[in-house]
Amino acid sequence: MLDVVVPVHNEERDLGPCVRRLHRHLTENFPYAFRITVADNASTDTTLAVADALADEFAEVAVVHLDEKGRGRALRTVWSASDAPVLAYMDVDLSTDLNALFPLVAPLISGHSDLAIGSRLAPTSRVVRGVKREVISRCYNVLLRGTLRARFSDAQCGFKAIRADVARRLLPLVEDTGWFFDTELLVLAERSGLRIHEVPVDWVDDPDSRVDVVSTAIADLKGVARVGHALATGALPVARLREEFGREPLAAEPSPDEMAGVTPGLTGQMVRFAAIGVISTLAFLLLYTLFRGVLGPQPSNLLALVITAVANTAANRRLTFGIRGRRHAGRSQVEGLVVFGLGLVLTSGSLALLGVLAPAASHAVELAVLIVANLVATLLRFVAYRAWVFHPRRQRA
Repeated sequence: MLDVVVPVHNEERDLGPCVRRLHRHLTENFPYAFRITVADNASTDTTLAVADALADEFAEVAVVHLDEKGRGRALRTVWSASDAPVLAYMDVDLSTDLNALFPLVAPLISGHSDLAIGSRLAPTSRVVRGVKREVISRCYNVLLRGTLRARFSDAQCGFKAIRADVARRLLPLVEDTGWFFDTELLVLAERSGLRIHEVPVDWVDDPDSRVDVVSTAIADLKGVARVGHALATGALPVARLREEFGREPLAAEPSPDEMAGVTPGLTGQMVRFAAIGVISTLAFLLLYTLFRGVLGPQPSNLLALVITAVANTAANRRLTFGIRGRRHAGRSQVEGLVVFGLGLVLTSGSLALLGVLAPAASHAVELAVLIVANLVATLLRFVAYRAWVFHPRRQRA
C-alpha cells in the first residue's frame, strides 16, 4: 500500500538508526503492508553497504542505487518504478515526528486527496529551529506566492506523499532533479486542479544539516523563473492535465477594465510607493542582517533583494497602480525582477566599492551604504514601474 523513500547521500552514520526507527514505527502503527526504499544517490562512503545490510535484515526494506546525485532524481526514479498505490518520502534525519506519517497518507489511501505535505508553517505546528532557517523558509513561501501564486504553505519540508496514479502523470513534466523538485511538483499539481492535503508537523531542526544554503537558494530562484516562464508561455500543459484529472477549466481572465481598475493619480502613486518602499527597505535590512550572520555580504544582498523585490512588485501592482486580477501578473513579476537587477547592480556595486575603499568597514557602515544605494534604486524603480511595467496602455493591451 505504501512505499516510503529515504533519499541519502553519504549518510552511513544516520541511515541505520533512521530505517530501524521508521520500520518499527510502521510495524507498530501502520495497518497496511509497506515498503521502505533507500535511494542511494552516488554515495562515496559506506552508505550503500549499510543499506544492503538493512535490506538483508528487514524483508520490507529495499535499496536502489543511483550513479548521480539529486533528491529529485532519486524520487523520480523510485516513484516511477514502484508498484505501491501511495508513495511517500522523508529525510534521513527524521526531523519530522513520525506520528504525522499516517495522517499524511490516510487522505491518499481514502482517495480524498491527491498529494499531501507536512507543513512547518501551519498554526498548530511545533517547530524547533534557528531564526535563520525560519526566516528563509517563510521568505521562500512569500516568494512562491508572489511569483507562482502558490497556495500551499511549505514547499521544502522533507515529508510528502503522492498517489501513484497522479505521480505517473506529473513526474514526466517535472524537470528539476535537486531540491526544487518538490516545489515544481506542487506548483504543477496545484495548477492542474489537484487537491493538496497539508498536515501540521512537529519538527526539530537537524544541527548537522549539510545543505548549502547559498547554492540551494540560487537553484531555487532559477527554478522559480523557469517554471514561471513555462506557465506564462503555455509550455506546461495545465489545461490538458485539468481535463485528464476531471477538474474544472481555469477561470477566464478578467477584462482589461476589470484588471486595471482605477489607477491612482501621480501624487497618490508617489505616497503609496514611498510607504511600500519604506517597508521594503526595512524588510531588506532585516533580511540582510539575518543572512549576513552566516553568509558573505554579496550572497546576503542577493537573497534579501530578490525576496523583497517580489513582495514589492506585488504590493505596488495592487496598491500603487491599482491593477487587479491575474492577467499579466507573471509578466509584471518578470519585468519587476529586471528592474530589481538595477537595484542589484547599484547595491552590489556599492558594496564592492566599499570593499575596495574601506576593507575594514564596520557592519554599520555597510548598512549606511546600502541605505543610500537603495534610495537611489527606489527612485529608479518608481520611474520604471510607472513608465514601463505598469503603464496603463501595456496593461490594457
